Amino acid sequence: MTQQVPSTEPELAAVRNFRDVGGLPTVDGRRVRHGVLFRSGHLAHATAEDAAFLGSLGLHTIFDFRNAADQKLEGPDVELPGVRNVNLPLSDPADGAEFWKMVRNGDLDQLRSILADGRGAARMVASYRAIVTQRTAEHSRVLHALAEDSVPALMHCAAGKDRAGISIAVTLLAVGVEREAVIADYLESNAKHRRYKVRRAGNPDTAYTPEVMELLSPLFDARAEYLSAAFASIEETWGDLDTYFGQGLRLTPAARERLRERLVD
Repeated sequence: MTQQVPSTEPELAAVRNFRDVGGLPTVDGRRVRHGVLFRSGHLAHATAEDAAFLGSLGLHTIFDFRNAADQKLEGPDVELPGVRNVNLPLSDPADGAEFWKMVRNGDLDQLRSILADGRGAARMVASYRAIVTQRTAEHSRVLHALAEDSVPALMHCAAGKDRAGISIAVTLLAVGVEREAVIADYLESNAKHRRYKVRRAGNPDTAYTPEVMELLSPLFDARAEYLSAAFASIEETWGDLDTYFGQGLRLTPAARERLRERLVD
C-alpha cells in the first residue's frame, strides 16, 4: 500500500532536487496521485536521516539513470532495505567523458572553446533530443515496470534534472499530464536549494568566477527550450505522442491504462 507522504517538502541534507510529483493536473481533469512517483538527484551522499526519510516512503523501486562515469565520480546509491535498485544508464559511460573532465578541470580559455557563443546550450538541446529518440528501450522498460508493479518509485540521475527530468516527463505525458504542467515541474529544478553543486578543481577564486559560472550555466540550468526540444523530436520522429508510446515505446493501450491506474487519481 502506498505510504502517506507529508504535503510539505522535506529538507534533505545531502540529496538534491527531491520532490513528489503528485498533484500535477491531467488533461481529463484528474491529478497525479501523491506518494507514488518521486524524483531527485543521486543518493550517494545521503545521510542516515535522509535514508530514514526515503525509507519511510514505501518505495518499491529506485531507477538510477547515471552511467559508470557518474557512479565512479559520486559513488553508489545508499542501500534502502527492501527497495529494488535498477541502474538504467541513459547515456553511454564514455559519452562526453573528456567534455565533463574539461568542465571540472579546464581553464577559462578551454571553457570558452566548448561553451561560449551558444555551444553549451546547443549541446544540451542535442542531448535531450538524443535521449528521447535513441533511448526508447530504456524508457519502455521504465514505463512497463511502473505499469506492472514498481510503484512507489523514485527516479534520479546525478542532478535529477536532465536524464531523470526527461524520464519523469515521458512518464507524466504517458498518463495524460498537461504539457505545461510537465514543463513547470521540470523548471522547479532551478530553485537554489535544488541545484546541483558544480565541483571545479583549483582555487575557488579562479574556478568559480562570474564568467566561469556564466559559461557553465547552460549545463546546469533547467531550460524550457531543452525539454521542448525533446518533445519536438518525439513529434518529428513519430508524429504524435500516441504513436510514440505505441510504436516507439511498445506501450499497449492496456499497459498505458494500467499505468494511469497506478499513478493517477
